[in-house]
Amino acid sequence: MRRPLLALFLLVFGFAGATQAAMVAKPVQWTDKGVTFKSFLVYDDAVTARRPGLVMVPNWFGVNDMAVAKAKEIAGKDYVILLTDMYGETIRPTNENAAMAAVKPLYGDRQLMRDRVSRALAELKAQEKTAPIDPARLAAIGFCFGGSSVLDLARAGADVAAVVSFHGLLADDSRLPVTIHARVLALNGADDQNVPPAQREAFEKEMDGAKADWASVDFGGAVHCFTEKEATTPTGNCRYDGKVAKRAYASMRAWLNEAFAAKG
Repeated sequence: MRRPLLALFLLVFGFAGATQAAMVAKPVQWTDKGVTFKSFLVYDDAVTARRPGLVMVPNWFGVNDMAVAKAKEIAGKDYVILLTDMYGETIRPTNENAAMAAVKPLYGDRQLMRDRVSRALAELKAQEKTAPIDPARLAAIGFCFGGSSVLDLARAGADVAAVVSFHGLLADDSRLPVTIHARVLALNGADDQNVPPAQREAFEKEMDGAKADWASVDFGGAVHCFTEKEATTPTGNCRYDGKVAKRAYASMRAWLNEAFAAKG
């Protein structure tokens, strides 16, 4: 009798284990103006309920294994995330010099940045037919360079409930029009040398001038990269801070929940 009981035990509990969380990262590809972009749609496919869809733009290293892992951690059972390639499939920086070369054309041409992140939003919407995305609850989040990108998505007048920038540069190209419908949350380290007081003040004036629903939070003692676990140097302006990252993610979730509720 022991063997049949053991087999039944393995069958039941093995099946139960198979139905637990199963994070997936499905390739999503598109071509625009001759450039092919390779992104990933990240979500828990063991959950069938429709949930908010987020465009997520990673830091200046772009789409890599660390960015995929971060997207999975954020998505959990709560979101479907399009981890967005902003460079094109042939550009995958592996060091700071290469990353600087990758972002330079986009910071130099903010309309191009807006166009690419706007296309990513369109591609996220296109996944509604095959992924459990609630089309009424869309937003965007970004980290460092990605933070700048999603702020530009908001400035372009995108129809999303909210955008959240983590340690992103706040400066804009004043030559471009600004129309904001999304609720905008900027989360920065108070000691981030990349975002000086003058830049913060200009951002606040810009948001007020656009009559945006916005908030800016500066975390005391934090510098740049505070959500980036790979930023392990003990000194300098790029350093992970687990305590601050936890607070920032909690702020993001509260902001998104409020925005989705209001839009609904």
